[in-house]
Amino acid sequence: MNNIKNSHIAGIGYYVPDRVIDNNYFTKYMDTSDQWIRERTGIHERRFISNDEGPSDLAIPAIKMALESASMSKDDIDFIIFSTSTPDYYIPGSGCLVQEKMKFKNIGALDIRCQCSGFIYGLSIADQYIKAGTYSNILVVTSEVQSTAMDLSNDGRDTSIIFADGAAATIITSAKSDNEGLLSTHLHSEGKYAKELWVEAPSSKQNPRLDNKILNDKKHFLHMNGKEVFKHAIKRFPEVIIEGLVHNNLTVNDIDILIPHQANIRISKMVQKKLGLKDEQVISNIHKYGNTTSASIPIALYETIKNKKIKKGDILALAAFGSGFSWGSAIIKW
Repeated sequence: MNNIKNSHIAGIGYYVPDRVIDNNYFTKYMDTSDQWIRERTGIHERRFISNDEGPSDLAIPAIKMALESASMSKDDIDFIIFSTSTPDYYIPGSGCLVQEKMKFKNIGALDIRCQCSGFIYGLSIADQYIKAGTYSNILVVTSEVQSTAMDLSNDGRDTSIIFADGAAATIITSAKSDNEGLLSTHLHSEGKYAKELWVEAPSSKQNPRLDNKILNDKKHFLHMNGKEVFKHAIKRFPEVIIEGLVHNNLTVNDIDILIPHQANIRISKMVQKKLGLKDEQVISNIHKYGNTTSASIPIALYETIKNKKIKKGDILALAAFGSGFSWGSAIIKW
């Protein structure tokens, strides 16, 4: 008899910087307008850091909130998974920095770089460790400081208006019953599109890794082929959601709540239409926070829980698509 229980979310927290950046902020640097940004992205405002803060700094308030939510102390955590595409330093990983800042025990800290899909990948890794009995209480941190990687000029308009800063922390433990928790995760990548959404430099392929030519050519900024990303996103989102449903003998009709990565409101609306879901079934907070990369799904999940939109027994579908290209889904029974 299989006694392996599902993992589940025991606690969750989030944090966004206090500095609110509205769309008019960008009109000082590039040819754009509030209306143009709202129509193309759905974003009204977002949060940027004010001082020299890295993702490990943004993570601390989120972690403390998650521990309180789970009724746990820092000594209960026995493993850290830190997802970020914008680490504090090239070396070491931000997970080790969080271990020190939170004064956790000398537990393992695993950094992953799966960009917008980072939360789904982090959940998947935590799920396997919990099911294997390797760890009992795993902290999954998703934290991003994207504002410092943006080109505030007409050249960078397509990215700088979208991405923002924020963090979330989720504590994964073993579910109390077999009929709840994380039912499955489904992960994919297609690296031939890597250069459609990337930061080219600094790169270990280049010697020196950074010089004036790289800076002048703006290779250290995030670059995105928006049309290509959109085309693939609206295909992969519904595809991977349905993959998860089929794996669990479910259909679209069984979805109570869909929380997609907050990439662009047009992508979310297109996915909603393809799946035939109602507005109240699809969670969106991109208007407040912009695209916080791997932090976007858990921030939205936190708000969904806080707003009491989820009840016990609900089926949640989480899905993400981003740089790599990488994408994935998670099916949860609450």
